[in-house]
Amino acid sequence: MCTRDVIDAKQTPSPRKLNFLQHTEETIGEQAYWRTVNSAYYDEDRAFVRFLIPRQKRVLELGCGCGDLLAALEPGYGVGIDFSTGAIERAKSQFPNLNFIVGDVEDANTLSAIEGPFDYIVVSDTIGMFERIDETLRMVHRLCSPETRLVISYYSHLWEPVLKIGEILKLKSKQPPINYFATADFLNLMDLADFEVIRHEQRQLLPRKLLGLGTFVNRFIAPLPGIRRLCLRTYLVGRPIRQFPDRKLSASIVIPCRNERGNIESAITRMPRFGSQQEIIFVEGNSVDGTFEECERVREKYKDQWQIKVMKQEGKGKGDAVRKGFAHATGDVLMILDADLTMPPEELPRYHSIIEIGKADFVNGTRLVYPMEDEAMRRLNFLANRTFAYIFSYLVNTRLTDTLCGTKVLRRDHYEALIRERSYFGNFDPFGDFDLIFGAAKQNLKMIETPVHYKARTFGETQISRFRDGWLLLKMVLFAYRKLKAI
Repeated sequence: MCTRDVIDAKQTPSPRKLNFLQHTEETIGEQAYWRTVNSAYYDEDRAFVRFLIPRQKRVLELGCGCGDLLAALEPGYGVGIDFSTGAIERAKSQFPNLNFIVGDVEDANTLSAIEGPFDYIVVSDTIGMFERIDETLRMVHRLCSPETRLVISYYSHLWEPVLKIGEILKLKSKQPPINYFATADFLNLMDLADFEVIRHEQRQLLPRKLLGLGTFVNRFIAPLPGIRRLCLRTYLVGRPIRQFPDRKLSASIVIPCRNERGNIESAITRMPRFGSQQEIIFVEGNSVDGTFEECERVREKYKDQWQIKVMKQEGKGKGDAVRKGFAHATGDVLMILDADLTMPPEELPRYHSIIEIGKADFVNGTRLVYPMEDEAMRRLNFLANRTFAYIFSYLVNTRLTDTLCGTKVLRRDHYEALIRERSYFGNFDPFGDFDLIFGAAKQNLKMIETPVHYKARTFGETQISRFRDGWLLLKMVLFAYRKLKAI
């Protein structure tokens, strides 16, 4: 088949695209050699994409070459498209369990012949060869569900002269001129194509092993703020922008409570009605003030007005209580309300609405935007929260100002996906806040903060130790860096 026959006859290929195609066909036999020479680079690239994309997902790769990356992702159903007949033939022979198609990914006819949706759509390096990036990405929408994630990887424009020198010195394969984009340009193109970026990562400062030095630098030094701007590889994860103004979702409000007897009835009497249906789940944590008995009394008193469940916690810590409550929840949306009611129950409908219309996948409350009542938060706690907020925002690629705010909301199906991947982090978090935040980041969920009007306690005492829990927060930072950045 000649190069012009590979591209749909209705679309006139540009000389630049034909040049790319001819170069690809002529150098297929060299690819294995260059992957061996630059094995450190390719190994780290595949490892990080595998971190972004869990196994056994439905994956489509646009510009798949010989299929090595797609195969490395171990998809449950994988489809690769490339305009090179030779590359596709090699991919089919090497990976017969995957599906490969010859076609131009910028041609609507090629994409319309594919059946979606996919969990992940990958564009690795080939984005620099596209001639109509935003138009092509818009066409990709027909292969997306609201949960689809678009993963784009490309070379930093800062490395263009270095890569050219590498070609001259025969340290890497030669290629026709590609488009080198600054990340700001890509963000604009994604916006034009109605995708929003929810994750931005930069990797590989030294794309060589160098007796282990390169591996150490790339894992622990390259992801650091400031330094990461110098990295060779950039990865963007986006989601399609879609909202559902008419969608109605039920809600489960989990209220962990320990020694909060005076707040239990108020949590019910102040609870607003929202969603298609509501259930309230009290998880009592071995109180000594009669909180469990109060929960049962309130359940009986309001049984004709509210669906209320009362459970006794076997383990310890708020995180354990939240996990028990979520395990017994039946609502579409899972919500946490602290029993101290410093976050007013009256504000819960706003959080539910954000999830219901699809504006975000995970909502975190923040107490640090609106003025708070006197004594609602001690000054040392406020300063510590601010400091850790900056650090955690970097770690999870989302601006978070108050990671310890007890109000967190997400869909139940997203939580169930988080549970399936929980082994990656393990049982590390007695708070419950970071188990959800880190899990949401790992699952590439769209996170957003919503401010609350934080109130002072009207009953009981805080169960947080600023020094003991401050030390635990520091350990969380190190843990998250190792699990989310030092990959």
